[in-house]
Amino acid sequence: MSKTHPLRLKPGADLKKEIEQYVKANKIQAGWISTCAGSLTHYNIRFANQPTGSTAEGHFEIVSLAGTVSVNGSHLHISVSDSTGTTIGGHLLDGNLVYTTAEIILQEDENFLFTREKDGTTPWEELQIKRKDQ
Repeated sequence: MSKTHPLRLKPGADLKKEIEQYVKANKIQAGWISTCAGSLTHYNIRFANQPTGSTAEGHFEIVSLAGTVSVNGSHLHISVSDSTGTTIGGHLLDGNLVYTTAEIILQEDENFLFTREKDGTTPWEELQIKRKDQ
């Protein structure tokens, strides 16, 4: 069974922490970000193949938020643009603070279970997808 979870984050909310809290509170085992529109006053993003995050303060539009969510671990990427339209993106970290709003639609499929485990294909814990009826 598929479920839709609409939520709105208000000014000052930490984007990643709030999503993770919502996923835990609603016991989402296999979900994904369908869409997100909003803005930030502070971003904290880890760019590709970098060990730490990069931060900036100002006013940024969220132009995309994508990824998988689960009580067993999530993996989210974000793109933001500044007042000139310059856009950057990467791995969403804690510390992305909502400016005016973040309007998020999460989707969930109760037929699946997402976990994050090392499977030997990379050195990291990667998404593992299991059907609950098998």
